[in-house]
This record gives sequence, structure tokens and C-alpha cells, in this order.
Amino acid sequence: MAHAWVADRLGDPTARHLGRVSLNPIVHMDPIGTLVFPLVGALSGFPVIGWAKPVPVNVAKLRNHRRDYVLVAAAGPASNLVLAALAGVALQTMPVSPQYIGGLDVSAPVAILTMRMVEINVLLALFNMIPIPPLDGGNVLAGILPRDMARVFEGIRPYGFLLLYALMLTGTLNRLIGPSYFFLLSWLR
Repeated sequence: MAHAWVADRLGDPTARHLGRVSLNPIVHMDPIGTLVFPLVGALSGFPVIGWAKPVPVNVAKLRNHRRDYVLVAAAGPASNLVLAALAGVALQTMPVSPQYIGGLDVSAPVAILTMRMVEINVLLALFNMIPIPPLDGGNVLAGILPRDMARVFEGIRPYGFLLLYALMLTGTLNRLIGPSYFFLLSWLR
């Protein structure tokens, strides 16, 4: 939704016309990326990767084509960081003593859910900023590289998922994003 909203604000209404400026997850679901791949990963023990339908962006309609495309690409990870920060603030402002509703202590489950919101959103932001297409980080990098280098860089797009699985299966992904992940969590918890 963040990608669609930013693209719309920067001059491209394509996603808005398709109903994609919405918090309704159904309009963003991709049958393969949202259902099949996560299910196969969960059942097989492979790392779980999932995705939503790509947000259609007509770069020609953006006011400043290259710069605005970078902003559209970065909008998703930025929204994850905003959500993580909001959950972190909520976590810090929660009462320390147990809170009861109908005789049940609801404070622990709410605190755990809020902490998971922080962790998942930080992880999503960092993962999506890995500079490998089709991830947002790959699109950001392609947008800031000189045009000739960007064309060469785009040549790895068909192999992006293979590269991501290689990073995951070799443990390199943990080494790449782990330090930033724990650093950001230390600020938000």
C-alpha cells in the first residue's frame, strides 16, 4: 500500500485506479507469493519467502522519473520502519503491572504481540532493502546508479530469487542484516 500511495502522490495514479491504495490485504495478494511459496517453505523446512502482487508503477507518469521511482521503491521498507517505531512506542507506554479484562491478564499477550510487530517490521524493512532485484533495495540501487551501470545491474533480476535463497541457505543473510536488526531492536524495545 505504501508503494501505491507514494506513486500516486508523485504523479502516477495507476495503482490507485486498480484499487491498490488500500490496507485491505486481499487486493495485494499474489496466489503464488502469498499462498504457495510460504506454504511450501513452511512444509518443507526451506526458508519461507513470500510476496504480494507487485505494485504497478508507470515511471513515465512520475514527475521526476528516476528520483521518484527510488522514493516509491523505498516507501515499503520506510513504512515497515514507521510501523516498528509505532509498535515500539506502544510497547514502551504499556503498563508494567498486569491488566485484567474479565478476570484474564491481557497485558502479557498484548505485549508479546506488540514486540512481534516491532521485530517483524524491522526484519521486513531490512530484508526488503537488500540490494538484489526484485527486492525494494534492488530497485533503489537501480534508481541511483548511473544509467549504464543500472542497465548492467538489472541483468541480475532474473536470478534474484536464486541469489536470495543462496544468501539464506549459506547463512550470509543473517550476517548481512543481523547487526542492523539487533541495533534497531535495541532502540525500539
